[in-house]
Amino acid sequence: MLQRIAIASLGVLSASLCTQTVNAQTKVNGQKIAVTTAVPVLRISPDSRAGAMGDVGIATDADANAQYWNVGKIPFAKKKSSISLSYTPWLKDLVPDVFLAYVAGYTKFGKDDNQAISGGLRYFSLGNINYTDINQQSLGTGMPREFALDFGYSRRLSTYLSTGVSLRYINSSLATGAAGSANINPGNAVAGDIGVYYNRTTELDNDKASTFAAGAVLSNIGSKISYTATRRDFIPTNLGLGVAYTYKADPYNKITLALDVNKLLVPGPESTTDTAGNISYFYPDKGVVSGVLSSFGDPAGIKRVNAALGAEYWYQDQFAVRAGYYYEHKENGDRRYLTCGIGVRYTVFNLNVAYLVPSGSGINRNPLSNTVRFSLAFDFDSFNDFGGGNNN
Repeated sequence: MLQRIAIASLGVLSASLCTQTVNAQTKVNGQKIAVTTAVPVLRISPDSRAGAMGDVGIATDADANAQYWNVGKIPFAKKKSSISLSYTPWLKDLVPDVFLAYVAGYTKFGKDDNQAISGGLRYFSLGNINYTDINQQSLGTGMPREFALDFGYSRRLSTYLSTGVSLRYINSSLATGAAGSANINPGNAVAGDIGVYYNRTTELDNDKASTFAAGAVLSNIGSKISYTATRRDFIPTNLGLGVAYTYKADPYNKITLALDVNKLLVPGPESTTDTAGNISYFYPDKGVVSGVLSSFGDPAGIKRVNAALGAEYWYQDQFAVRAGYYYEHKENGDRRYLTCGIGVRYTVFNLNVAYLVPSGSGINRNPLSNTVRFSLAFDFDSFNDFGGGNNN
């Protein structure tokens, strides 16, 4: 029993630490019941560029972090090869030692670089945890952590269209170091993404141009994850749709507006009433496919659709200013926040910083307030230019 309590508590902790990701709610018979999944870290935006634009990234122009957002974008990347490193101190206003680290990269090959392979690694540390049982007796200390390892392949299908797939191994160790946790194992799962991307640029007069892009991605399609022999939980399967429009006013100035909508594809809770009229709530034991399909029939399903709106301005392709807004229905977690950030691009590297603007006060203060993300990207073909003395 102590083991099950410990892992249940850690699961709640993991979900609360990832408030920005999967902590939806739905109403059953008028009652708000939380809709959660395991490993919600899979839905945390890991990179600073998207983080500064309200967590929008499905249809924006491709970079190394497309491995997370939409693997189908990568054949449209401007650089042949790139790698990105990102670091996010998580919930820094509440705890000092929780963080998310992310590394991703790709390289293109084939005729006209129309194909690409890519990869990514996410590592989420929940810091030092003091485990206790239901009687608040110490069960020891530990450092829970989760990680996901990705590999992807993408290909351009035509002048304007590309697609990609990726496979993912997920490991979640939430009870490491807890006394009496012999029956609590690290959770393991496998999943995949499927993404498509459309991008078309129209040249206008006087060095002006406009680009319309659209993307769709089905992410984290995979097995359930289990920590014990008696329970299996859904991972956060998600459907994302995005559009982006870029207007190049002249050789020096361009602006992008982008919009993403996302829907969590897991079933909501159901209710049952006993002979005395008491209502209880439970998650149905469904398979992965039936769980995805039933999420569309959930009466509160439309309230679990989140939206992100972002803007980005570039000057001479060297300095960027970004802003964004994230919206979630009040019965779906009620996460609403503004973001902003900057980017600097030099011949060899790109540096991006994002900031989540504080909101609320007291017990209503957004726990993600003052979140700062840092990303550093390297373009390997730019190294060749730099070594050859060409900085254009």
